[in-house]
Amino acid sequence: MSSKRYVVLGAGPMGLMAAMELLKRGHEVDIYERDDRIGGMSAAFDFDGLAIERYYHFICKTDYPLFALLEELKLSQTLRWTDTKMGFYYNGRLYKWGTPFALLAFDGLGIVSKARYALHVMATKSIKDWRPLDKVSATAWIRKWVGQRAYDVLWKSLFELKFFEYTEQLSAAWIGTRIKRVGLSRKSLMQETMGYLEGGSETVLRAMEKVILERGGRIHLSAGIDRVVTKDGRVTGIVVDGAELPADVVVSTAPIQYVPRLVPDLPKAFAARIDAITNIPVACVIVKMSQPLTENFWMNINDPGIAIPGVIEYSNLNDTGASILYAPFYMPKTHPKWSQGNDELIEEVLGYLSRLNPEFTRDRVLATHCHRYEFAQTVCPPGFYDMLPSMETPIAGFFMADTSYYYPEDRSINESIVVGSRLAALASEGAA
Repeated sequence: MSSKRYVVLGAGPMGLMAAMELLKRGHEVDIYERDDRIGGMSAAFDFDGLAIERYYHFICKTDYPLFALLEELKLSQTLRWTDTKMGFYYNGRLYKWGTPFALLAFDGLGIVSKARYALHVMATKSIKDWRPLDKVSATAWIRKWVGQRAYDVLWKSLFELKFFEYTEQLSAAWIGTRIKRVGLSRKSLMQETMGYLEGGSETVLRAMEKVILERGGRIHLSAGIDRVVTKDGRVTGIVVDGAELPADVVVSTAPIQYVPRLVPDLPKAFAARIDAITNIPVACVIVKMSQPLTENFWMNINDPGIAIPGVIEYSNLNDTGASILYAPFYMPKTHPKWSQGNDELIEEVLGYLSRLNPEFTRDRVLATHCHRYEFAQTVCPPGFYDMLPSMETPIAGFFMADTSYYYPEDRSINESIVVGSRLAALASEGAA
């Protein structure tokens, strides 16, 4: 196979993985990233002297492609496992969650509802083919299994505070894979176990960067491209800061919503399929505290006075030396709260913390921050398999994928590796 000039758009884990695979195949690779750092949603920032990820990540026991990459990069020794705890804040009270005893002790449901809930989790963990559930409504599927009462108590607020008007437009395959991934990350029926990397996601990102540079790849930061140049239906180059540069193949891992603008020669029908994919943005508040809020890694919330679906105490997974809590506000851009300033959202979260733990006081807060991302969560309605445009586009030499293509799996570095590898293989074979 002859060497070709490849351009990869985006230096998140997917773009880095695609670049690594293309370099293995002997191609010339340049990565262009709009941000000032690699990592995408996995990137770290300096939070009051602590290097921490903009958005939390965790590793599950079934993340086998990630384990293989860690072995390849000689990083397996950096993988650590923690026995984590889960809480459920319901109607003004924090309950233990995530074990059979916790479910039995929960007074918000009757015994029949509890049994149906447990059966649903067990059945979902055994599903291997998600295609049939791709056509099924997530909320209808859950209600059928657990009943209306259990749905209202355990699920309704989680959906509505993340998807709002899209709540009834989600695929059962999408939610089912999330139940299964977390459900299988246990060392026993009584104990959930989650993983992390020493040094956070930055550990694997830097190792991938090192491999790319050693193999002759180039990474251009703060360097978003203006457009992809085509001639007679084929990629010929890219335009960066007004200068045209040659390229045989362009592989985009940027949010696909950018693609119609970057590739104006795409057929209108294909661009319309891209435009039909909807995303929910996130404004993620991060709080650094002098002591933990609770013992839980994550806490789901169903309380009429709290307008977030949950909080993540990342430091209860990975002891960073300070207590770190993430509180994500997922909402469509049409939601009035999206136009609020970061300080307002931070203040709202701090107001919630004293409700989640009455012993919390403001003097525990050492620092706060809020990150926003417009394409945080793809809305995956029933039939999403057929909605997704092909990674190989009608423009010869232009290939694309983003987190939408993890479907039905969850957003994770593991899935970035899977899709990045697939995208590189397709782009290499398709351009041969």
